Amino acid sequence: MTKWTAAELPDLAGRTAVVTGASSGIGLITARELARAGARVVLAVRDTGKGTRVARDMAGDTQVRQLDVSSLDSVRAFAEAWTGDIDILVNNAGIMQVPLAYTADGFESQAATNYFGPFTLTNLLLPHFTDRVVTVSSQLHRRGHVHTDDLNWKTRKYNATAAYCDSKLAVTLFAIELDRRLTASGSRVRSLLAHPGIATTNLTSHVGGVPGFMNRAMRFMTNDAEIGALPTLYAAVEDTPGGSYVGPSGIGGIRGFPSARKPSRAALDPETARTLWTATTELTGSGTQLAVTS
Repeated sequence: MTKWTAAELPDLAGRTAVVTGASSGIGLITARELARAGARVVLAVRDTGKGTRVARDMAGDTQVRQLDVSSLDSVRAFAEAWTGDIDILVNNAGIMQVPLAYTADGFESQAATNYFGPFTLTNLLLPHFTDRVVTVSSQLHRRGHVHTDDLNWKTRKYNATAAYCDSKLAVTLFAIELDRRLTASGSRVRSLLAHPGIATTNLTSHVGGVPGFMNRAMRFMTNDAEIGALPTLYAAVEDTPGGSYVGPSGIGGIRGFPSARKPSRAALDPETARTLWTATTELTGSGTQLAVTS
C-alpha cells in the first residue's frame, strides 16, 4: 500500500482553506501544509496573538481571524464577516476530557467545542462552499452515545471521557448526515471525516491525569503530530467520496498512513442523525438552511 504523505499534496494555488484551531497540533500542521501547497489559508483561532506567531513561520499566503467555536456569538460573527468562496473548511478545533463547565450559551464545554460549534459554523458558511468540508473525528466516537434529550449533561452525572466520546459521535453523525443532505440537494460539495488515530499532541498530553503520561508511555504505538495530520490533509485534497471516514491504516486505526476506513455502525444510522440534527437545530438556531446548489 502506498504511504501517502504531505509530499503528495497537489498545487492548491487559487484555493481558499479555513482551518479552525490552527494555532497548535494537527490544525497548525494542516494549515502549514495547505499554505505550503499554494492555498490561501485562514487560521481561525481563539487566540489571534498565538495564531499570528505561528503563521509567521508558515510559507505561503496566510491570514489569522478570531474564532472561538465554543461560542455561538463568535461563530456567528465569523460567518457574518466572511465574503467570497471557501474551497476547504477543516473543522479541527477541539478539546478533550476536561472538567465539567458550561459556556455562555449553556452548552457543556466539550459538546460546545467539538460538536455545536462545528455544526453551527458549517451551516452558516454553507453558501460559500465550493468543494468540501472536512470534520475531525476520533476513534473514541465508537464509545459514544447520543442522548438527544440531554446533549449538555444537565440531568446525567458528568463523566469527562464519556462527554468527549459523545461529542465525537455527534459530530461524526453530523458530518455524514450533512453529506446526505448535500447530495440530496444536488450539490457538488462533499462532507468528509478524518481522524488522527492516537497522535501525540497537546490535546492528549493531560489524559490520565498525569501531564504527558500518555504521550510518553504510548509513544511507541502512536503517531506523532506530523503523521497524525495526514488523514486530515488527505481528506482535504484527494478525490475521496463524500461521507468517507479517513484515518490511519494500521490495526485499530491507531497509527499509520491515511486510508479510507469505516466509522461505527451507530455513526451511520440516518434516523439517529436526523433526530440529532433536529435537536441541535433547536438548541443552536442553525441547521435549517441547506441551500447549496453549486
